[in-house]
Amino acid sequence: QVQLVESGGGLVQAGGSLRLSCAASGRTFGGYNAAMGWFRQAPGKEREPIARIMWGTGNTYYTDSMKGRFTISRDSAKNTVSLQMNNLKPEDTAVYYCTYPTYARGTYWTADYWGQGTQVTVSS
Repeated sequence: QVQLVESGGGLVQAGGSLRLSCAASGRTFGGYNAAMGWFRQAPGKEREPIARIMWGTGNTYYTDSMKGRFTISRDSAKNTVSLQMNNLKPEDTAVYYCTYPTYARGTYWTADYWGQGTQVTVSS
C-alpha cells in the first residue's frame, strides 16, 4: 500500500504561481524504476495527465500541453514530489492529484495509487 497526501492548493489570481507538494509513504513506495506523477481534473472535464518523474533517476516527462509552465521535481530524502505552476490561467482551475506509480503508454497515462486531490482555483 502507498499513501499520497497533497498540499499547496488554493486560490490564486491569473498570472500567479502555486507550488503543490505530495508526501508519499507506504511499504511498497520508492521503486527505482517507478514514477510519481501529477494529474488534474477540471469540472465537467476528463482527468488529464500533467507530468511524471522517475524516482530513481529524476528524469521528467510532460504531456505536450503542460510543457513550459509546469515543473515537477522530487526530494528523495523526504519522499515528496512537487509541482511548480507558473503563469496560471483560469483554465488551470482543477483538482490536482498526485499518483504513484505512474505509467505512460503513448498519450495514455494512468496510476495505481492516487491522493485525495487538492483544489486549485485561478481567478481572472
